[in-house]
Amino acid sequence: MKKAMKAEMVVLDRGHLDPVSVRRAGKILLAGGLVAFPTETVYGLGGNALDPDASRRIYAAKGRPSDNPLIVHIADLEALPLLTREIPDAARKAAESFWPGPLTMILPKSDKVPYETTGGLDTVAVRMPSDPLALALIRAGGGYVAAPSANTSGRPSPTTASHVAEDLGDSIDMILDGGQVEIGLESTIVDFTVPVPTILRPGYYHPDRLAKVLGDVRIDPGLLSQDSGIRPKAPGMRYRHYAPKAELTIVEGRPENVTEAIRRLCEKAEKEGKKAGILASQENAGSYDRGVLKVVGSLAREETIARKLYEVLREFDETGVDVIYSEAFHTPQIGQAVMNRLLKAAGHRVMRV
Repeated sequence: MKKAMKAEMVVLDRGHLDPVSVRRAGKILLAGGLVAFPTETVYGLGGNALDPDASRRIYAAKGRPSDNPLIVHIADLEALPLLTREIPDAARKAAESFWPGPLTMILPKSDKVPYETTGGLDTVAVRMPSDPLALALIRAGGGYVAAPSANTSGRPSPTTASHVAEDLGDSIDMILDGGQVEIGLESTIVDFTVPVPTILRPGYYHPDRLAKVLGDVRIDPGLLSQDSGIRPKAPGMRYRHYAPKAELTIVEGRPENVTEAIRRLCEKAEKEGKKAGILASQENAGSYDRGVLKVVGSLAREETIARKLYEVLREFDETGVDVIYSEAFHTPQIGQAVMNRLLKAAGHRVMRV
């Protein structure tokens, strides 16, 4: 029998925020409690970033490895100096151009930030979200909110409050329901502690867009490869993430070869008594006549794929499929971020046809 939900669910209109509810949520954070809330990327699980016990509670609620750093969310640029020993010029430029927004910066941590928040590292991950509810909560909660995605560690990140309730409803204090998130994928993470700013996790901001502001920008060489044993400098660098319960395989190649291969794989799975799922684009959906088909979005409107990816992966869990075959989504702007998440969800299981 499922446990009764512990978390209080508070529905808020992001355009007309209820200040009483926001203040109440802020008091929970100031007292060391946990509040889930929407950002423009995904829902975050918030705790006081300067309180070691609150960070421990976040790790425990998620079942998250304690060496996987948490991102500290701020609401004002003036809050940044307290968190870091140094703000490089490149980081200042990035903050002026991309904050508030889906960019996380890795900086040298100050003594004010507990190691419980940084996963034992001497660096701190910081971001300023653009969502008005997130900003209001951060200010009400003391200005420094550690907030990884509000899901059980390893599961697809939550893009609605119901996803949060499904995973964490019996282990946190409050869920602020602000509706569906805007972007649907986590922030771009850039390391500013190295001579050349280095992307550790792709996201909404494409490398070319970052380079226009920062000049030379590098991409971490291990970003799209198998996870290594190196300690993560940023969330998600080492551990498997975003995974549905069924085994997921990405099928890459020419579109006509991919659709034919997925049809054959589904037929083979059915002969073996397995229920197969298909993750497809709107453009190719008509090519499939078997399996449980889920359309993630349109290649021509790539933002729709990012927004629905985690939702669709969760929907597969409800259908009881045994295997999932996904098309690859190498779209121009956000495709790198989508494929980064898909590869981790698949445990880097790729079939090229």
